[in-house]
Amino acid sequence: MIRLGVIGTNWITERFLEAAKHVEDFSLTAVYSRTEEKAKEFAGKYGVHTIFTNLEEMAESDEIDAVYIASPNSHHSRQAVLFLENKKHVLCEKPLASNAAEVKEMIEAAQQNEVLLMEAMKSTVMPNFESIKKNISKIGTIRRFSGSYCQYSSRYDAYKKGTVLNAFNPEFSSGALMDLGIYVIYPLVVLFGKPNKIQATGTLLESGADGQGSILLSYDEMEAVVMYSKITESNQPSEIQGEHGSIIINKISGPEAVDIHYREGSRESISVKQDMPSMYYEAKEFVELIHQGKIESDKNSFTNSLLTIEIMDEARKQIGIIFPDDH
Repeated sequence: MIRLGVIGTNWITERFLEAAKHVEDFSLTAVYSRTEEKAKEFAGKYGVHTIFTNLEEMAESDEIDAVYIASPNSHHSRQAVLFLENKKHVLCEKPLASNAAEVKEMIEAAQQNEVLLMEAMKSTVMPNFESIKKNISKIGTIRRFSGSYCQYSSRYDAYKKGTVLNAFNPEFSSGALMDLGIYVIYPLVVLFGKPNKIQATGTLLESGADGQGSILLSYDEMEAVVMYSKITESNQPSEIQGEHGSIIINKISGPEAVDIHYREGSRESISVKQDMPSMYYEAKEFVELIHQGKIESDKNSFTNSLLTIEIMDEARKQIGIIFPDDH
């Protein structure tokens, strides 16, 4: 049984736990929050008796084997390294860290301590993403990837009224690129690897966080355009264009319906059954890798996580997004 501790008592942690309860050999054992009151309240919902308000104590505890980190982005690296150095497996929410330098430190800590580190990018471990990889050869030579994830943030309403919450505060390494853009960039990296050239533009808000942006990425035989926003809403699907046809992905952040539209007019559904909550698949992957004694996932690998953050670092540089953790 893998005994899990969680850092972060927000909606994303609740959604993760809701999904993870379907995974065998997995039990929530401990909860961390900065305040005892919040930790107790959250733990109570799940019948958990062990709470921590001190991260060092939690990392040294014999009561957990692994930790799920869902704190603000700026805290990820420091917290992950602490747990990895205490031989605890780490599933860390995306983005893995504020920048590539921090991601490298995290990978190094996992390798040195021989424990698992995995980025909690749900889409790339979902069955429908596996189906895309399996069927992509059907559309011939790939020429274009067009990815879009634009979701109006409820926190933007607060921002416009003068309240800057974490989502639009660069102190926490947040903003549209980090929170939503990564959902489009990560699958691109998994499928096509490292681009030759990156051109990024974006809308900087007065807080210093970005509200939206677009990135053009050039490869040898293809190009990719990714669009993301927290200040507008879009229902546009994402698409992989090949010379024989295109793959239409309804939701790049968690593919539910995937179809091939062939150039000569026929269509083929390549969707597969996904009857579990979307975050179930990352929890399952994480537990299976621990049982296998692996320190990284083949899908959400160190290489994929590092390449993704390097692309985001370059995009931030071009747009002018600066975080306190940038060295």
